[in-house]
Amino acid sequence: MSEVIAQVPLRGPGGEPVDLWRTLNSHGFADLAPLRLDDVARTLDLTVRLPRGAPRRVRIGLGRRGTASVAVVGGGAPNAATRQHLTRAASHVLRLDQDLSGFYAVAADDPDLAWAASGAGRMLRSTTVWEDVVKTICTTNCSWGLTTKMVTALVAHLGDRPAGHAGDPLAGAFPTAAAMAEQPEAFYREVVRSGYRAPNIVRLSQMVASGEVDLESLGTAPREAIADEEVEQRLLALPGVGPYAAAHILMTLGRNSRLILDSWTRPTYARMAGRRKTPADTAIARRFRLFGPEAGLAFWLYVTRDWVAEA
Repeated sequence: MSEVIAQVPLRGPGGEPVDLWRTLNSHGFADLAPLRLDDVARTLDLTVRLPRGAPRRVRIGLGRRGTASVAVVGGGAPNAATRQHLTRAASHVLRLDQDLSGFYAVAADDPDLAWAASGAGRMLRSTTVWEDVVKTICTTNCSWGLTTKMVTALVAHLGDRPAGHAGDPLAGAFPTAAAMAEQPEAFYREVVRSGYRAPNIVRLSQMVASGEVDLESLGTAPREAIADEEVEQRLLALPGVGPYAAAHILMTLGRNSRLILDSWTRPTYARMAGRRKTPADTAIARRFRLFGPEAGLAFWLYVTRDWVAEA
C-alpha cells in the first residue's frame, strides 16, 4: 500500500520545465539498489533514511498536472515531520534546486539539442554524495552486470531495512560509511565481489567514517565557492577515483563541465553523429565547447536522447 504525501511542482528555479521521466531515467543509477525504476508505471522507488527510526520507502511518479507525486510505500502513515523530510529528499533526488534555464537558452540554438529545452537535463542523484561515489567506483573497468551485483550485495548485506519491507533485501537504505568501514577487505572481495576495488572501498569508507573526508559538503558547495577544477582534484585524491569516475561524480554533483568519456559514450557519440570512426576526445569536447560549464551535460544528453521515446 502507498500513500501520497506531497505534490511537488515540476519547475526549476528559473521557471524552466522539468521532464520527470527523463529525470528519473537520466542515467543508470536508477537501476541500482535501493533505487527501483518501473518502466511501465514510470515511477522510481527509493529508500530514505530518517533522523530517527527506520528508513522509509518512497515512490516518485507523475502527479497532478505539472507536479510529481511523492508517496510512502508500506510502514504506515508518517507524521508531519517525516512527511516533510521525505518530500525534501524526493526534491533533492530530482535536483529541483538546479537552475537549467541558462543551459536551455544555449541548447535552443543547437539543432541537435533543442529538444532538451523542454525539460531534460536533470541528473538523478542519490540522497547522499557518499552513495553516488561508491556506486561510481563500482562502475569502473567492468560490465554493468558486475556493477549491479556489487551494489546489490552492499545493500542486501549492509543496508538498513525500511519500515514495512523486512522481507525485501534490495529495499534497504544504502549502507553508511561507518557500516562499510567495519567490514574487512575479505568481505568486499568474497561477498561483494569487488575485486581490485576492495582495498580502495575499505580505505574510502574509513576516511569518510572518521571525518577525514567530507563528501557531503561537495554536494552543497556552489561553484562560486569551490570551482569544478578544485572539486575534481579532491575527487581524484580519493581511493579508486580516476578521471572517468571523477567526471561521473561531478555530474551527480550537478557540475557538468566534464565530458564522461568511456567505452560506451565514445562509440555512441560517433554513431549518433554519423561518423564512421570514433573522433578523438579533443574533437568531441570541441563540439560541445559552446556550452561552457554545462558541456558535459550537453554531451550526455546528446548520447542518451534515445533512452526515452519522444512523443
